[in-house]
Amino acid sequence: MIFGLPLTFAAPLVLAALAALPAIWLLLRVTPPQPRRIAFPPLKIMRDLLPKRETPARTPWWLLLIRLALAACLILAASGPVWNPVPSGGSGPLLLVLDNGVTAAHDWRDRSTFAVAQVEAAARAGRPVAFVATAERPADIAITAPAAALERMRALRPAPHLPDRSLHLPTIERFLAATPGADVTWIGDGVAGVDGQAFVEGLSRMAANRLTLFQPERSPALALTGAEGAAGPLAVTVIRPEPNGRDAGTLRALDQKSLPLADVPFRFDASARETKAQFELPVEIRNAVSRIEVLGEGSAAAVHLLDERGKRRRVGLVFGGTTDQAQPLLAPTYYLARALTPYAEVREGRGSVADAVTRLLDEQANVLVLADVGGLDRETLAKVAGFVERGGLLLRFAGSRLAAGNDDLVPVRLRRGGRSLGGALSWETPRTFAPFTRESPFFGLTIPSDIGVRRQILAEPEGDLAEKTWASLQDGTPIVTAAKRGEGLVVLFHVTADTTWSNLPLSGLFVDMLRRVMTLAGAPERLGSETGAGPQTLAPRLVLDGFGAFASAPPTARAIARNHAERAVPEHPPGFYGPLDGSIAVNALKAGDRLEPLDVRALGARVAPLAAARTVDLRAPLLTLAVLLFLLDTLASLWLGGHLANLARRTHRAGAAAGLLAAIAGLSSVAPPPAAAQEQRPAPITRESTAPALVTRLAYVVTGDAAADAVSKAGLEGLTQILASRTALEPGEPVGVDLTRDELAFFPLLYWPIVAGRPLPSEAAVRRLDAFMKGGGTVIFDTRDAMTARPGSASPEGEQLRRMLASLDIPELEPVPRDHVLTKTFYLLDTFPGRYATGQTWVEALPPATDGERRPARAGDSVSPIVITSNDLAAAWAVGRRGEALYPTVGSDPRQRETAFRGGVNLVMYVLTGNYKADQVHVPALLERLGQ
Repeated sequence: MIFGLPLTFAAPLVLAALAALPAIWLLLRVTPPQPRRIAFPPLKIMRDLLPKRETPARTPWWLLLIRLALAACLILAASGPVWNPVPSGGSGPLLLVLDNGVTAAHDWRDRSTFAVAQVEAAARAGRPVAFVATAERPADIAITAPAAALERMRALRPAPHLPDRSLHLPTIERFLAATPGADVTWIGDGVAGVDGQAFVEGLSRMAANRLTLFQPERSPALALTGAEGAAGPLAVTVIRPEPNGRDAGTLRALDQKSLPLADVPFRFDASARETKAQFELPVEIRNAVSRIEVLGEGSAAAVHLLDERGKRRRVGLVFGGTTDQAQPLLAPTYYLARALTPYAEVREGRGSVADAVTRLLDEQANVLVLADVGGLDRETLAKVAGFVERGGLLLRFAGSRLAAGNDDLVPVRLRRGGRSLGGALSWETPRTFAPFTRESPFFGLTIPSDIGVRRQILAEPEGDLAEKTWASLQDGTPIVTAAKRGEGLVVLFHVTADTTWSNLPLSGLFVDMLRRVMTLAGAPERLGSETGAGPQTLAPRLVLDGFGAFASAPPTARAIARNHAERAVPEHPPGFYGPLDGSIAVNALKAGDRLEPLDVRALGARVAPLAAARTVDLRAPLLTLAVLLFLLDTLASLWLGGHLANLARRTHRAGAAAGLLAAIAGLSSVAPPPAAAQEQRPAPITRESTAPALVTRLAYVVTGDAAADAVSKAGLEGLTQILASRTALEPGEPVGVDLTRDELAFFPLLYWPIVAGRPLPSEAAVRRLDAFMKGGGTVIFDTRDAMTARPGSASPEGEQLRRMLASLDIPELEPVPRDHVLTKTFYLLDTFPGRYATGQTWVEALPPATDGERRPARAGDSVSPIVITSNDLAAAWAVGRRGEALYPTVGSDPRQRETAFRGGVNLVMYVLTGNYKADQVHVPALLERLGQ
């Protein structure tokens, strides 16, 4: 203090320069004479050669005063003067209690400066000091010298957690009992800690008459208590202990490298203590957010860290069924979308399976869901396998196509029987789930009593089957299995995602199970912990200090469990725990926490605002005054030297020149209007471009074998003539198509004769064919080997067909049932012969009947995308120019060719009209026709 004033200097030795002010006065008091302009007169020079005595002019007193004041301001500013009011205290020992919890970080500089001033004042008064920091572990309080207390206090930093002040009450009570004359000064932040009001009540009981509390009038702290974005934008909750005037601010989202990604403002209502701010971000940017903070707050409470659990997944859905099956309320994708939409961004793939998978992977899907998808072509299979190997999550659901598939992108080997559902069970009494084991990710979920499974795909017994099983039925058969594949994870539900095999999709358990699975996306290393293998705890990697900055973990930090979801404590400071690609975030406050103000009315002590003790740094005002004095001195010197008039004349001339240049620039900036772009009109639609869509035509696949292609063309020509003469359909001439070049969407039916030894179709042709079948088209594969095939062995044509179908996503097949719509679309038939009558005709299998009802003709209310026969249909339909049959039939039925034509008509009507004949409206007419 200087002369009783609360004025201190950071560098008091600089004040010694004030002694040089007299010397400066002596140097500045003399001003050299002003130079004069004189013409060159030779005689005048010779006359002035006589010596004359000249004395310098003196500096005006007011200019001298300005320059001395300027020098004094610079000297005082260099000494670091600080106006530091210090409250008066007593004469006994001083117990200083300082709040250094996470809510004290915002105004920590003022709080610590005031605490230092208290200790310095006690040192000048000769008072010993004891010190307590409320966020540190309690320890016995010892009286120390003020210098030691200052050293400890200057090294103190805010802790990154809420304090439990009540832990210090026993030590404070012992200290006060041992030191009766001690005064207590509490420098608080005004926010209740974990203990609530317990510390206030205990302190008022022990030291109410000798306690002074310094705290802000209203706590300025702001904090974040959670980030939620399951059903929409990323919403962050901002809280404050009480209305404190800080009604608006900005939240900033940062990535793992602390690079800013987005800013969003927030605003409190006048009396509100809580508000929300939302980040509208694309999924890729949103998932890169690892830290959200209140801009400029500088507190760990104002930072919220996000880990894998807080990321929103992009889920791609692919359904292996045909277009007619993808109906609202019926398709598997409907149930999956409804279950996943609240927790993820769901995108549904369109078109063929290959196109849908490629598009979803290009859109950076985190999770790929395949619902009843069987075989994949080689290129698509490689893409999906690479997606999983790089850390993606593949979620598959069973179905007839998967049961008949043959790819290995499943966690366990499935029991299959060729192309049939050999690995599925059908029970009279549905089975339910067994309780989830502790090693399962679904552990803790409640299983409804009405869950029933009527059908499932069985897994082949293996030594590690139990480790891969996440859920099973009461009889022990797996119902959900999973396995790591590279850096990713493959999960299989052994039931369908719709209600055809079980009622699981109708339950809340289905939603909870999918949500648990989604949390594993991007973090497959958690699979080891879920199955009981691997460590159960995570060590701290990066932690936050009290100011919200990342730092190395202290030695006192301990590991946490993988399912840790509590707020930070001294043993578990906020930060990231575990490896970089699978960290768990711990925050200073958890979701639902609120900050409460301290009620100090019952304290019975003197309460003073902390703002009254603010120190003022006088360097800035002194430097500002020095700059103003320097400008004033400069203007005075110019005036005394006569330069101001010259400066005014030059300024006038410069202003006129600048005005002229501005006028020239304005004229040159006028540019001609841009030329209007030529309007581009779309090309007109020609009749040739629309002709294929205006006429219904039958088509056959050109195999490259001249004889087979000739039979196909003649056969479809004969069937076209029969259709035109017996039905209302007037089809056009049949055409041959090339799968790699021609558009298939114009044709409802493709006839494909199988020729052994021909090259297999390319990957592009397979994808186009798969899209045609998924879009509602039907392909008739005719092996034409009914006479040469032998039971138990495949013919060359059969082997060729098997290789062709290996990369196609085909459904489960069955021989045409007697009640199938195909047997009654136009004619009532029992068989479908061609040139041969001994072969079997296969179509997509119908779903089983339930509850005594007759099974429907087609689950999707349309047609089978595939028909396989070996009876050589085209040879039976083939006719010449005069209508004569080109090939004889092989069989004992004289009406075999007529039956073949009728079968062909039924096939075409079935493809064009679907299963409308399955409607019960037609039953009376059919019974009357049968004479019943």
